Amino acid sequence: MLLTGMIRLDKYLCDAGMGTRKEVKELIKKGQVRVNGEICKSPEQKVNENTVDIDCDGQKVIYEKYTYLMFYKPQGIVSATEDKKEETVLDFLKKVWEEKEERPFPKGMFPVGRLDKDTEGLLLITNDGALAHELLSPKKHVVKTYEVTPERALHGEEVLTLECGVDIGDEKLTMPARVNVQKDGKLQLSIMEGRYHQVKRMLAAVGNKVMHLKRLRMGTLYLDEDMKPGDYRVLTEQEVLSLRDRIPSLENVEAVIFDVDGTVVDSMWMWKRIDKEYLAKFDIPLPDTLQADIEGWSFYETAVYFKEHFGIDDPVERIMADWNEMAWEKYEREVPLKSGVRDFMRLCKDRGIKMGIATSNSRELMETIERVHGLTEYISCIRTGSEVQKGKPAPDIYLAVADTLEADPAKCLVFEDLVAGIMAGKSAGMKVCAVQDAYSLDSDREKRRLADYYIEEFGQILEREGMAHEERF
Repeated sequence: MLLTGMIRLDKYLCDAGMGTRKEVKELIKKGQVRVNGEICKSPEQKVNENTVDIDCDGQKVIYEKYTYLMFYKPQGIVSATEDKKEETVLDFLKKVWEEKEERPFPKGMFPVGRLDKDTEGLLLITNDGALAHELLSPKKHVVKTYEVTPERALHGEEVLTLECGVDIGDEKLTMPARVNVQKDGKLQLSIMEGRYHQVKRMLAAVGNKVMHLKRLRMGTLYLDEDMKPGDYRVLTEQEVLSLRDRIPSLENVEAVIFDVDGTVVDSMWMWKRIDKEYLAKFDIPLPDTLQADIEGWSFYETAVYFKEHFGIDDPVERIMADWNEMAWEKYEREVPLKSGVRDFMRLCKDRGIKMGIATSNSRELMETIERVHGLTEYISCIRTGSEVQKGKPAPDIYLAVADTLEADPAKCLVFEDLVAGIMAGKSAGMKVCAVQDAYSLDSDREKRRLADYYIEEFGQILEREGMAHEERF
């Protein structure tokens, strides 16, 4: 890791794990410490933490300001720095580290978050308090993915219930989640909050029970597939950088273009339910891959697919009208804005940045969203995939919005929640910020790779721009 600045010799040795401040001072005064090959007897001596070469009693000192470890926590140990009765993750790691590395375990290490004693899997261990604070902040909604072995297999309605939000006995429903049912009946469950025993309580809320729980992911970190319980490794510099925010700036931005479903409004859960209800009228079960198959398609393209793929006799126009009718009430009453959206739009308006919408949805529903959430004063242009006759990942819809706004595509900033939309924005020559959404959590790694920026919520941009985040209704 790149480090900066000068540091006292005694602090350098302490941070490197060579002893307490008193112990390292004694080593220095006895002449057992060499700095760049020369004996140094002054604890106050300043050294360059980037370039200095130090050995202590003949042993080369390895110094890192911060250490970041991926640890595969086994069952049976507790996620704590100390415990009078139980073995902690630090007790376990310290022994393994010092045997393997043949040097002291870094000072000040602690687990970022916790896993229950009977839960195994990914745990980040570090001594970087600032990064830990970022990752644990409730405002961040850092994604955690678990492999869950349920007592019995979940059926489709239970999966939808977990994905849309479930009552686990607190004051509010859980946030939308992503549930992937594996062939062996296990689940990959991704959540964006960290409520007490949340996964176990979610399964209990649908009449099920967790038999085994393993964490696979935290934020941008994914547990290495070849790691075994008790294994650890040092994170790469790129992995550490990926854990930190990638927030866009509004400098030199002429226009902001928004996707809507999953980006401006929290609605992706609704479309899966509508698809299920609509197909049920024809006694057709909802295919597991349907949402992935139609990702980015225009409203018209999707209706054509339904008619042809499922053999529906109704004309395409009737199919779209039925969807509009089913979605209208949900948009009116059940679909909220994403956190910080309205305040972000107000900020853009105050700075003279034009705003438009590029959506695969229908114009009628977009105008409903504008009206219900009071966005008309901010949005100057709505273009739909049906109007440009191409869905995402084709760039046409984003270029059409830029043309209507009379904005240079190179000075447009796109906000998108799906891979196809990110590809469309990039193909249009625009900067793209990926937006976290429960529906697309399993494609997060690809979204981060493709996009220029990534946000959990729009409030992060407001904070970067020095604006207070306060939703006004």
